[in-house]
Amino acid sequence: MTSSGTSRHDFRTVSSEDVHVGRVVALRIDEVEMPGGGTAKREIVEHMGAVAVVAVDDAGEVVLIHQYRHALGRHLWELPAGLLDHDAEEPVVGARRELAEEVGLDAARWDTLVDEAASPGFTDEVVRVFLARDLSEVDREVQGEEEADLEIHRFPLDEAVRMVFSGEIVNSSAVAGLIAAREVLEGRAEPRPADAPFRDKPTRFAARKK
Repeated sequence: MTSSGTSRHDFRTVSSEDVHVGRVVALRIDEVEMPGGGTAKREIVEHMGAVAVVAVDDAGEVVLIHQYRHALGRHLWELPAGLLDHDAEEPVVGARRELAEEVGLDAARWDTLVDEAASPGFTDEVVRVFLARDLSEVDREVQGEEEADLEIHRFPLDEAVRMVFSGEIVNSSAVAGLIAAREVLEGRAEPRPADAPFRDKPTRFAARKK
């Protein structure tokens, strides 16, 4: 909280330079006005934004995937997830697409669990995590070599949460989503609607593609 009678500094961007614009991310350097009159450079990774799904079946088991992540050099336990394909795509539509593509499932009931800022010190990436229930099987179309390699498993939700606290699950959206899902399913929290406003949905990188 700010003290009464004080105002927050406006961190205005006075210049911006593109360093790299790729297929999935862009890197720019902003020069930003700082309190006291000086400026500082901030390296920002722009991202499309993403969705992830905690899909829980009637037996209380959650669907996880085991997938290779080159940045860490190993396979990680994760939720079904993926990029939002374009700025106009509704997040729940993207989540439904990813659930079908990655694990061959659809859901009749969707809720918003959490919005997770991946690392706001240097990237605008935010992941919206959904809770999907009343699951049904659909045809799964493998989209590429990475999805062909992933393994699909189901765990009791309590076991998945145990894996979070043991360090077996480190993917940030999985950590946040699994803990949030247990809070909701055990009646200690209320989820938001599937179409709840997504205040921090990234837009800058998507705008580059138009």
